[in-house]
Amino acid sequence: MTATSTFGLSSEARNLHWLLTNLVEEVPGLQSVAVVSSDGLLLLSSDPGHNAEARTADSTRPKGPKGSAADLATIVSGIGSLTLGAAKLMDNGGVKQTMVAMDEGSLFVMAISDGSLLGVHGSADCDMSVVAYHMALFVGRAGHVLTPELRIELRKSLEADASGSA
Repeated sequence: MTATSTFGLSSEARNLHWLLTNLVEEVPGLQSVAVVSSDGLLLLSSDPGHNAEARTADSTRPKGPKGSAADLATIVSGIGSLTLGAAKLMDNGGVKQTMVAMDEGSLFVMAISDGSLLGVHGSADCDMSVVAYHMALFVGRAGHVLTPELRIELRKSLEADASGSA
């Protein structure tokens, strides 16, 4: 995982960065993780501000979706929107978790209490139950602190990181 500078961030923002780092380091097989706001904007990522060329140059890091961290955010936002629409049509309440199993990996999307989403891209050999458990822990710990003010702070932090690495 590429570390994001947490200098100057609030304790809540630093805590969320720590939770994300902890998730990535404790769960084997995770390739990319993103927290996305309810309006589809990337708030927090295991690969903030890095494009495909930067990731390709770092051969020690597992590769997530093609392109930048924003690509995972786009996928997570789209899946979240699609499943929310399906749940409304079926009149079955909110969506708690979505899992997409692919030949070479898995994608997990879990709702956070404020409408934001946690998205995880895992390798083919990741243990889906372990991933789901750790995602639920993250959501439980992050959900109550992800205020509108914190979302603004996280978004500005990502924008600063992206402009600093360009």
